[in-house]
Amino acid sequence: MNLTARSSQDAASASVPAHDRVYRSLRTRIMHGEITPGAALTLRGIGREFEVSMTPAREAVRRLAAEGALFLSSSGRVSTPELSNERIEELAALRALLEVELASRALPRAHIALIDRLQMINTTVAEMVSKRDAVGYIRTNLEFHRTLYLRAQAPAMLAMAETVWLQLGPTMRALYGRLRRTDPPQNHRLIIAALKAGDEPGLRLAVRSDVTQGLRLLAG
Repeated sequence: MNLTARSSQDAASASVPAHDRVYRSLRTRIMHGEITPGAALTLRGIGREFEVSMTPAREAVRRLAAEGALFLSSSGRVSTPELSNERIEELAALRALLEVELASRALPRAHIALIDRLQMINTTVAEMVSKRDAVGYIRTNLEFHRTLYLRAQAPAMLAMAETVWLQLGPTMRALYGRLRRTDPPQNHRLIIAALKAGDEPGLRLAVRSDVTQGLRLLAG
């Protein structure tokens, strides 16, 4: 990166409010499973890591708690949630409802460039699985789904799906450790095949299977 580009990047970063910068970074970590279920966080620790005062750290935590990404106890303890089986089932059902609809809406706009992009991402997903990189797997798996759903042109629905992913991030990390999988998701190939064929029923089935099977194993 040249000096001009670096200066522009630094300026852009400096223009982002401190609480928003902390919020976005923590949100990404939680969604990608970098923080395990029940992990404790402290405002002091967050402030020290991001070099901010307690106020931006508290505001970021408050926003994440409102989205269900963090749990605030009556004593003020901050942690990632440990989901009950009932809650996992509920979120799995939400994923099925939202993501099947997003995929269906994306299908008419699934041009060849999108399909090629999904195949490239799925190759990376397979690499993350073979390396047993849990965070890399979750990140690239969500990139696969987000890339498809962006074509639905339904931003409110996608935002709701991302909130569900956020709440499930730590649990997905736990699930990955339990399954000890070494093969890439079979349903991704079925999703790509259905997109190529313009097969809406097949696409809906493949997406529903992909977003619920693993979670139901965890809840079982």
